[in-house]
Amino acid sequence: MIRRTRRDFLRASLKGAGLLAAPTIIPATALGLGGRVAPSERIVLGGIGVGNRGSGVLHWMLGEPDVQFVADCDIQKARRERVKAMVDEIHGNTDCKLYDDADAFLAERTDIDAMLVTTGDRMHATMSVKALRAGKDVYSEKPSSMTVAEGQAVVEAARRYGRVYQTGVQRLSEANFTFANELLRTGRLGRLHTVRAHIAGGGCGSHAWLPGEPEPSKDECNWDAWLGPCPWRPYNKSYVAGGWRGYYDFHTGAIGEWGAHTIAQCQVAMGLGETSGIHYGYVETESGDGMRIRYANGVTMILQQKGWHGSCGVQYEGDEGWVAVADGYSTLDTSSPALLTDFAKLTREYSLRTGRALSHVRNFFDCIKSRERTVTNEDVMHRSMTTVHCANICMWLQRDLTWDPAREAFVNDDAANRLRSRARRPGWEM
Repeated sequence: MIRRTRRDFLRASLKGAGLLAAPTIIPATALGLGGRVAPSERIVLGGIGVGNRGSGVLHWMLGEPDVQFVADCDIQKARRERVKAMVDEIHGNTDCKLYDDADAFLAERTDIDAMLVTTGDRMHATMSVKALRAGKDVYSEKPSSMTVAEGQAVVEAARRYGRVYQTGVQRLSEANFTFANELLRTGRLGRLHTVRAHIAGGGCGSHAWLPGEPEPSKDECNWDAWLGPCPWRPYNKSYVAGGWRGYYDFHTGAIGEWGAHTIAQCQVAMGLGETSGIHYGYVETESGDGMRIRYANGVTMILQQKGWHGSCGVQYEGDEGWVAVADGYSTLDTSSPALLTDFAKLTREYSLRTGRALSHVRNFFDCIKSRERTVTNEDVMHRSMTTVHCANICMWLQRDLTWDPAREAFVNDDAANRLRSRARRPGWEM
């Protein structure tokens, strides 16, 4: 029996249609020539809620040769038009399509492989779950959940639909932070006893809201869609301009703002990326500064607001030395200069051992192709954000709390357990 290949079948079909009678000119870009990636190897990307931070991430992604951004969805007209202008200039065409309704967008664009979700905090999990259910791989900016229940929903959706997920905790793919983690992993600091996680200034979420202003047209800004699952609040232009931070309805507070990064960094470095802290000690500070969180292995994490010369810092302290790093550190702070001698060796060995690029978006795109798990996959996101949420609940209730990571519940505390989720407006149920 003669076995026919797909190429034989296509050739016979074209011949039958008379399409092989004349020479055909195929653009080099369609064949992957001239340094271009062939269409069959490209990752087709879309975006939801790409604003200031999202534009930076998207620009970073568009530097990858195998990525093509084709469509953006945003309930703010000015933002979606800015994205189109940027993308069209980079791609050298006018092909980027715009949408203002996420459900319609996800239903229509079956050609899109992956979605960049960079809305405000209040919508990261909601839009991630919608995209995962629509069969998209997802890169979500952080903080990637507003509650424990939202994090659970992201994990469940990624698993059920077999999707690749990455949260934007990009420092876990940067050389300085990776080196600090490797110093800890390889035992160069001795037995670990304390880690310190940088948190932002401000409080843990005000329950006030801004005074109402006249709503713009729905095309300019769909206010109802902007609120999403959050309680109804009167429109105020400050919210849509980024002034939603600091409000309980929309934000994870000082702990979540930078702790979404630094707590994940610490937990992964400790080898505890898929669990959370078990004991949370209340502190009488506005932001949670100084809170001590204990893990099942006996290590204590201290939430620390000051003492860094850069943002999103972490410090690991063992009985043989310590290391600290934050954004902008040209050299890591250490207890001994000798700890820095193997920088190139340890970062190289990390990449060889894990197969991960020291680029957060490249790790995401590589995993889309390999179907392996990303460095900040849905479990790493959910368990680190659970620690954020538990710390916030500790501050709100103003008492110490004990968390059971296996049951994902507080021990003997009904009031705390009720705060694992929030009421969602009708039509926005998860």
